[in-house]
Amino acid sequence: MERICASGIESAYGRKKVLRQVTVSASAGQCVGIVGANGCGKSTLLGILAGMRKASGGTVFFDGTPARGRQGAALFRRFTGYVPQEGNLIPELSVMDNLCLWHTDKEQLIFELEQGFLHLLGLKEMCPVKVKKLSGGMKKRVSIGCAMAGNPPILLLDEPSAALDLPGRTEVKRYLETYKNAGGAILLATHEESELDVCDKVYALVDGKSREIDRKLRGEALVSEFKKGQNGI
Repeated sequence: MERICASGIESAYGRKKVLRQVTVSASAGQCVGIVGANGCGKSTLLGILAGMRKASGGTVFFDGTPARGRQGAALFRRFTGYVPQEGNLIPELSVMDNLCLWHTDKEQLIFELEQGFLHLLGLKEMCPVKVKKLSGGMKKRVSIGCAMAGNPPILLLDEPSAALDLPGRTEVKRYLETYKNAGGAILLATHEESELDVCDKVYALVDGKSREIDRKLRGEALVSEFKKGQNGI
């Protein structure tokens, strides 16, 4: 069964429609890439999937259950971990303090640092260090660690490798593969072709509409997919 399915999603900023009947999905153990030109609605879509923004149309389903009404917010919290492009950390606080803001169960936090997913991210050694002293790759790992509070089965990432050097990108990619292999579902919005290597399925957003494309497309062949459907082409 699909862990997450967004069906017929619509969204607008004022009179400008950004998303028009967008449908994307991801199953357990699957990484799904979302690509498109700047301003195509990738970040808006991830915000809706995370429950941070309300869609003007369509429905998000978790394990087949629609996220509506009073139970909707609880479903978003239970199922999704969200890492926005701009980050979610407080630079003046230590890594441990940032983690504590998200992980309310302190015993579980210690366990995760010792032998769970936070250990896999290599965060234990960083705990005393202030976030502002970390490299870009380290900050991204901490952001993922915060988003994984409660062990959500779905991870949503907006441009996870943005502004990262090659070692940082390698670190993030390694963790995403580990998370996917453990049965997690990932949806990531990206401009980086290298991130598509870990994807099992790729959607292109063009003129507010989604279309599944060949996940192996790269270079000009990939860019050409962004142009299909633009202004009626």
